[in-house]
Amino acid sequence: MYCGAVEFVCSPSAVSHIPVLLDECMGYLGPCSGGSFADLTFGGGGHSRKILEASPLSRLLSMDCDPDASTRASVLQDAYGERFRFVDSAFQTLDKYSGAQEFDGILMDLGISSFQLMEADKGFSFRLDAPIDMRLNPREGQSAADFLETASRESLVRAVREYGEERQWARIVNAIIDARGTGKLQRTLSAADLVTDAVGGMRARQRIHPATKTFQGIRIAINGELEALAMTLPKAFRALKEGGVLAVISFHSLEDRIVKRFMRKMSGRPEHRGDRSYISERTAYAEMVQSKAIFPTKAEVESNPKSRSARLRVLRKIRHPEF
Repeated sequence: MYCGAVEFVCSPSAVSHIPVLLDECMGYLGPCSGGSFADLTFGGGGHSRKILEASPLSRLLSMDCDPDASTRASVLQDAYGERFRFVDSAFQTLDKYSGAQEFDGILMDLGISSFQLMEADKGFSFRLDAPIDMRLNPREGQSAADFLETASRESLVRAVREYGEERQWARIVNAIIDARGTGKLQRTLSAADLVTDAVGGMRARQRIHPATKTFQGIRIAINGELEALAMTLPKAFRALKEGGVLAVISFHSLEDRIVKRFMRKMSGRPEHRGDRSYISERTAYAEMVQSKAIFPTKAEVESNPKSRSARLRVLRKIRHPEF
């Protein structure tokens, strides 16, 4: 059982981080009994700290490709010494750093941390004027500004329509292409204004900003987030001990679909409604702790509105896969 929950503020800066679904994650991972764990998305460090606090017998490997995360992780390194190991790398490199180690529990929180959203220079949010970057790891890859200026129409359509799930994608893609070379695609506020104008402005009582879905789609595209997730899930599952738990928090329907289908496949279930495979063709290597996603309580959403779209899925390994 989980040994209690507290709000965690990882940095002395003004930005605070409240880990999402903290009680639920700790309840399923079970760090109070000790063991070896991995937090593949360190972020603000809230989940990592609770795993380490739960038992002096717990050991933790944490990963994050945000270069600023290593500074936040140093606080835990000082507090927990050799029980804590931080790796400055993206989670798809898990197999490179885990070696032959097997884990009792692995956590993936696919959300963008408050630190990334609230640091203007990272260019994630259109609430802060800054160069539009959006890279999870700004040391590599293409910035959002470069993507908007140079991507093919097909790539823009994929980002806005498929990844952003934006209904008015055609207007937005046309506006982006027309704005190339004007400077409007270089900064967060001007890019958000461009999208807003393309869809006819902000409507009365509109719940979310008109640029929200487009920004989300662009971020997913330039970071290859869906591809990285699909690559990492099998690696994480292989790294679990028999009886180990994989817990994944997603915030986007496309992420959740990948997680759900993977977990159903590992459980020997049809991956989706259109799956016509025979029972004899499926093999159960795991069991889903719950068939449906786990959502934040009303109280959590009220205290932390950012948790509203979070959903947790949990898989328990029963035997090692053949792949």
